[in-house]
Amino acid sequence: MSKDFILPDIGEGIVECEIVEWLVQEGDSIKEDQPVVDVMTDKALVQIPAKEDGVVAKLYYAKGDIAKVHEPLFAIAGHADSESASAAEPAAATEAPEAAASATDSSSVTDFILPDIGEGIVECEIVEWQVQEGDVIEEDQPVVDVMTDKALVQIPAKESGVVEKLYYQQGDIAKVHQPLFAIRVAGGAAAPVSAKAVTAATAELGTSEQSTSERSTTDNNVAAQRPGKAIASPAVRRRARELDIDISQVKGSGAKGRVLKQDVEAFAQGTENAAASATVNATAQPTATSSQAVGGKRVEAIRGVKAAMAKQMMRSVSTIPHFTYADEFDLTAVMALQKQLKERYADQGVRITMMPFFIKALSLALKEFPVMNAQVNDDCTEITYFDDHNIGMAVDTKIGLLVPNIKQVQNKSIIDIANEVTRLTQAAREGRVAQEDMKGGTISISNIGVIGGTVATPIINKPEAAIVALGKVQELPRFDAQGQVVARKIMTASWSGDHRIIDGGTIARFNKRWQEFLEDPTSMLVHMI
Repeated sequence: MSKDFILPDIGEGIVECEIVEWLVQEGDSIKEDQPVVDVMTDKALVQIPAKEDGVVAKLYYAKGDIAKVHEPLFAIAGHADSESASAAEPAAATEAPEAAASATDSSSVTDFILPDIGEGIVECEIVEWQVQEGDVIEEDQPVVDVMTDKALVQIPAKESGVVEKLYYQQGDIAKVHQPLFAIRVAGGAAAPVSAKAVTAATAELGTSEQSTSERSTTDNNVAAQRPGKAIASPAVRRRARELDIDISQVKGSGAKGRVLKQDVEAFAQGTENAAASATVNATAQPTATSSQAVGGKRVEAIRGVKAAMAKQMMRSVSTIPHFTYADEFDLTAVMALQKQLKERYADQGVRITMMPFFIKALSLALKEFPVMNAQVNDDCTEITYFDDHNIGMAVDTKIGLLVPNIKQVQNKSIIDIANEVTRLTQAAREGRVAQEDMKGGTISISNIGVIGGTVATPIINKPEAAIVALGKVQELPRFDAQGQVVARKIMTASWSGDHRIIDGGTIARFNKRWQEFLEDPTSMLVHMI
């Protein structure tokens, strides 16, 4: 039984390297942190060490080959497996069934490595496991929901098999490019082996009289008889090193004496509670990483989208000189048109709100004022103008503020935009916005009016140059052309602009053009493609 060693990140931006020299051969026993191979990147010669003890089962590359980062580099078999195979004695009743089972079981356990889940994302929070240990899963089946700093993401299985081990609990922080869970996959053409099937096979080999608890005790005893050895994942071994613990001294509560993360942490606290007890305690008592009651106060960690928003806002206000401009819009005519179209397209399943009109009119105004759709670099030496109008809309969700954007609005009709608004709003409220929908925004709209309030000072969604906040629509008295008091539907639009490239006169003229399109919606027709 072997598993793949995944070539880790070996430098910022490096995606491949050349195999210079293997320092081990297939069949060699290796120790954790022992150098395995020298590789050459485009910057330096790097030595790759082993993450755990074991036996080299397979080298996937020859000298001079190009290896890919985050792809298997070599296969390693655990010492526990090789030792039990070589030292097995026919008279040992406790080891014979295990050896026989190994002979009939062609499956192997490999780690599922958490892949890249978004540009620049290095970690995520475990929100909810969709499977449990021992479950049979299929390729592409959802395994876990994780929260990044941008959205809720569902991680699917890459292959069929049986879930051997979940390395994290709900609320834990998982690292990208590190093991997320272990999966047992069938070797050759055999079907995936379930936990129940393995138990049944063992029973047929003469162990039916041995209860589950007895087998567990035997496994733990076997593990305990191997001084200096410990069955543990790389993540658990790293945790032990962080706590300065000799992992061989920790009693494992997992299958076959496997040392789990909670075993290491319990050992560090001077206790050796079983994993079950640790889990119960963890769920029964609040921790500092989730929420904690302290003297009548409640301390809660800032994570996920909320943490990302906090960092983004700090970067924006500390690097972009903001200024605000506000004006009133008379939406009486466009709201009458929106009501007509809403009723007309309802039977076709198209939901037309006011947002598509705001977005399309904004795009038409951007054609005349391209600086509003531009971005400046950090040291303000270059400005980039974008042909595409990728207009973002801030959505208030249960996981925080998300700003997905509609791509190429300049090429879309009101109906196209309405369908996109519906799709993105639903996805955002479920916390499942695709990463592609979050990237590439050029200007943003925040519709605070649906909640309340008339005027705001929005913070720019860096690196964009401007954002507008829409206030609530109020029916207010205004004078018509004849000086008569009439009821009109009034909304205030509040702009924040990047004062490095946008001045007050530009944003005022731009806003006026946007206002003209909205107050006379028929004028938009002659400007549409």
